[in-house]
Amino acid sequence: MVNSEWALQLAGNLLSNKKEKMKTLKISLISISAIFLLGAFTYLILDHYEVSKDFSIEFKSKDPSGSFKTMEGQIDFDEKDLASSNFDFKIDVRTISTGNGMMNKKAQTAEWFDAVKYPYAKFKSTKVEKKEGSTYNIIGNLTIKGITKSVTVPANYSKSGNKITFKGTFNVNRMDFKVGKKSEAVPDIMKVNFEIPAIGK
Repeated sequence: MVNSEWALQLAGNLLSNKKEKMKTLKISLISISAIFLLGAFTYLILDHYEVSKDFSIEFKSKDPSGSFKTMEGQIDFDEKDLASSNFDFKIDVRTISTGNGMMNKKAQTAEWFDAVKYPYAKFKSTKVEKKEGSTYNIIGNLTIKGITKSVTVPANYSKSGNKITFKGTFNVNRMDFKVGKKSEAVPDIMKVNFEIPAIGK
């Protein structure tokens, strides 16, 4: 009789310990899941910025030179998460300003930017690479006149409060995008200088 009571007590203790272990395991699994979910949300949330109106997009060559007056865009950027960072811009080619009214109109014709059919030049990043200091290579697709080419844009990064700025220079071969015809008067290579400030939202 004593042995039976002892056996029952032992079985009860084992069952109780098993339940406690299962409870502890469930709590541990829930805690681990919570940590992973928190990490995932932390990873997905990047600082979001929208391009401010005091941007500058200038193109220079022997002739012509000028700028674009209207640009829209947004930037998702985190120095610690470049793989998820993103740059998405569009420039209204109808706002080209060369300092010459007739030249502005000519630039919008079908031979050049064909502004009626393709009112925007667009850039969307595909990769961001860290270089020396505060310099980054922004690699992406540049689309002009419906033609898309991969370009690498080196840019210097700075931040002040909730405002970031990317500034730099790169070259565009206008013939790659069928902008105008080959001419001795107009160089193929256009130098583009940009300064793009963006405000955190």
